[in-house]
Amino acid sequence: MNLWIFNHYAVTPDLPGGTRHFDLGRELVKQGYDVTIFASGFHHSQHRRLKLPSGEPRRIEDVDGVKFIWLKTFPYKGNDWRRVLNMVSFMLRAWWIGRKLPKLSPEIRKPDVIIGSSVHLLAVLAAYWVAKQHKARFIMEVRDLWPQTIIDMGKMSGRNPIVTVLQFIERFLYRRAEQIIVLAPSMGEYIAARGINEGKIVWIPNGVNLGRFDDVEIAELPSEGFKVMYLGAHGQVNALDVLLQAARIVQDQGCQDVKLILIGDGPEKPRLTELAKWLELRNIQFRNPVRKNEVPQVLSEADAFIFNLEKAKVFKYGISSNKLFDYMAAGKPVLFSVEAPNNPVEESACGLTVPPRDPQALAEAILRLCQMSKEEREAMGQRGREYVEKHHAIPVLADKLIRCIEEAS
Repeated sequence: MNLWIFNHYAVTPDLPGGTRHFDLGRELVKQGYDVTIFASGFHHSQHRRLKLPSGEPRRIEDVDGVKFIWLKTFPYKGNDWRRVLNMVSFMLRAWWIGRKLPKLSPEIRKPDVIIGSSVHLLAVLAAYWVAKQHKARFIMEVRDLWPQTIIDMGKMSGRNPIVTVLQFIERFLYRRAEQIIVLAPSMGEYIAARGINEGKIVWIPNGVNLGRFDDVEIAELPSEGFKVMYLGAHGQVNALDVLLQAARIVQDQGCQDVKLILIGDGPEKPRLTELAKWLELRNIQFRNPVRKNEVPQVLSEADAFIFNLEKAKVFKYGISSNKLFDYMAAGKPVLFSVEAPNNPVEESACGLTVPPRDPQALAEAILRLCQMSKEEREAMGQRGREYVEKHHAIPVLADKLIRCIEEAS
């Protein structure tokens, strides 16, 4: 079986970001599949070309048996018209290269099945066009509900002409997909409400490569108090200003042992660093993003983690976060601050849950974890690890993906 995946933002483990399709692809390669991933050579959070030398329109890279087709796309830094051009350029180049790739590069065989993965719908549309060209089966993967997410985040009105066009494309793709993969547990309800047959909707959440965590060598670090870590994007949806406000409350209570570490990058980071100065925080540390294959080692430094999101309607269909499952795989307690219908932390009893947008509650939860015995925290962490081993290990999810592909074939 020859599988092609179109994911604008796919990355390899040597880069920051989510490696969902690489991890699943490598597992499928072990089971006899050929897997090729089409992705942008321009990195979404680093805002520079990391996989394509200047002037090259495309490049093929083989990473542990998974082939990546890195495509040249329009550069951007913020959420303005340049990012829209970046999306359009990926769609057009992926379509143009995809339709004739087996002739350009004979080592890449024609696809039997193509998966088009959002975030944005233009990547999925390119996948559909290429699947039609090669007479391949077409599967749609919904990692984000566009344009509903844009509406729920207050970025655009439901009456905006751009939203109308996106809704048309959305319905068009739902109807033509032979299977629809959703990541969050209640996304299927949204899709079914648009007249789509529930029988072709499959839930395959994000997961974690547990092997990366098993290989971690725990370094003997000097005692620096109780370290609470956040690792991930610094965007509006992450509501990291709440973490800083909680850090100020902890500091005002005279607790010198607690340190908050924020690792990553994003459009909100400059504002957050200024806010930390204005709040005169002495218990906060900002660090640069790390490569995916470095995440387990970095997480091993922490005593607990924070999974925090903005209070927004967009999460009413549930959450499926890479970083949450990384946290749980690391075997440490997690503070969960999200309003969503699913709560893996509560389900596994691997941490504490507090309301979103409540710095006082978050500060109290941090102090409660700090005051727990090491044995209590270790027991929490172990329950989280066991939960992801059962529900979110990559081999478990790869088996679900194979069944989905076989049903579409």
